[in-house]
Amino acid sequence: MEKKSIIRCENLRKIYRIGDEKVVALNNINLDILQGQICCIVGTSGSGKSTLLNQLAGLEKPTKGCVYIGKTNISTLNENQLATFRQRYLGFVFQSYNLLPTMTAMENVALPLEFKGYPKSKRNKIAMKMLENVGLKKRARHKPTEMSGGQQQRVGIARAFVSNPKVIFADEPTGNLDTKTTIDVMQTMVGFARKYNETLIIVTHDPELADYADRVITLIDGNITNDYTHVPIFEREGYVPVPRLSETKKEAPSEKTNSPSLPQENSAPRQEEGALPLEEETGKIPAEIPVESFSETQDAAENPKPQEDGFCFEIQEEIPSDHVEI
Repeated sequence: MEKKSIIRCENLRKIYRIGDEKVVALNNINLDILQGQICCIVGTSGSGKSTLLNQLAGLEKPTKGCVYIGKTNISTLNENQLATFRQRYLGFVFQSYNLLPTMTAMENVALPLEFKGYPKSKRNKIAMKMLENVGLKKRARHKPTEMSGGQQQRVGIARAFVSNPKVIFADEPTGNLDTKTTIDVMQTMVGFARKYNETLIIVTHDPELADYADRVITLIDGNITNDYTHVPIFEREGYVPVPRLSETKKEAPSEKTNSPSLPQENSAPRQEEGALPLEEETGKIPAEIPVESFSETQDAAENPKPQEDGFCFEIQEEIPSDHVEI
């Protein structure tokens, strides 16, 4: 089955002004990223990789060119539209974790579901399952200061994936971690992305992380100097996942496997087509999030439901009422 494009940028250019000087951070970038692809953008400090991530995620406006996610030109959206779009379709994993310090691990993971209107009992149940899937069920009531860096990053990963985003952006996700914890975190991230066919874009200065990607893009001085695809390490013959770092001792996998592992006792199969949502079993909200009408009197034809080739949602009242599609 041919994969569809999920992100496309055309003639993307970003210039910063520093006094009278112009700094070209991105120089006419053209890029097409496929749905479900694990893409690693590699470059040294100042290469433009973080600027590119900010452009692809709609965190900054381009000087020239445009970025499409699905059918939506996000470069034309205003701040309210972008906030709505990111809330519904994007997830983020940060180098510094960005967990809210006054909230527990469970509350941090449940936060995206609160924005989607899920009742507290339901979102806490889903968040708890996600924490179980990343091996942190016993840390659910702990606050960030009571967890190690690796544990905080796994909470961040659970938060990023809990609402079934179409695209997850990871900015230097292992920059503050040691080697063993880096492997643990990368296995967890790519495991979720593969399991649920979600696009994962990783920005890093560490070329070793490129082993986990389907596609590797190298940036130098705002230009793409190399772009290639390869078989990621976890799908190569003979690959054996490293056992997860955990408070409780677990047995290492006894068989060789070609895919990253999530805890088997916690991971239920993806629901079959036409089946009811398995949110309690999988720890994730249904992939097809119902599109609610913001006007009860609108005709159903004006409020299309999610189609097989993408989503469509109605902009809220305080935002201009044009459709944003993905």
